Amino acid sequence: MPSIHPSIDNGITKGNPNFKGGKLYCHCPTRKVEVTLASNVAHNHACGCSKCWKPKGALFSVVGVVPKDAVSVTANGDKLHIIDESAAIQRNACKECGVHLFGRIVVDHPFKGLDFVHTELSPQKGWQEPQFAAFVSSIIEQGFKPSEMDAVREKFRKVGLQPYDVLSPALMDLIATYTAQKSGKLPSKL
Repeated sequence: MPSIHPSIDNGITKGNPNFKGGKLYCHCPTRKVEVTLASNVAHNHACGCSKCWKPKGALFSVVGVVPKDAVSVTANGDKLHIIDESAAIQRNACKECGVHLFGRIVVDHPFKGLDFVHTELSPQKGWQEPQFAAFVSSIIEQGFKPSEMDAVREKFRKVGLQPYDVLSPALMDLIATYTAQKSGKLPSKL
């Protein structure tokens, strides 16, 4: 089976709940884009969607979120560009190496105010470990054989990650709550 993700294939390293953040770097050999995160990530997860950046040979990305105010481009920001300006998550990638440094939501969305980041781009250790796997079936849309999906889901379970074909139940509840509040079905403050 191909790599799920380098940080998952051989077991998951537990993060440090007191970790305060660090720096992410693109893969360029020189003049690396540097992004500083002033906090640890939350909801870190393996993602099978076709939009997230994945390491070469990996079926999934590993992506978490941080408050957008905790994200700052601290070097070579001139090399960043938005992959798809019409997407809800505007993924800022290095123009030269293609690595996605952060994804920001600028439209009305349940996760607006959170930036999506890939902690494997950081040399620092202690980031929250992956908590679940999302959009698992989406790898089929990218050419993965449906007949091998049970093995993928089993591999996730074996390392302690629950595979979902959407987001985790807690995040789906958050989206539904946001939608209900926007429509007036629930009060804006619960």
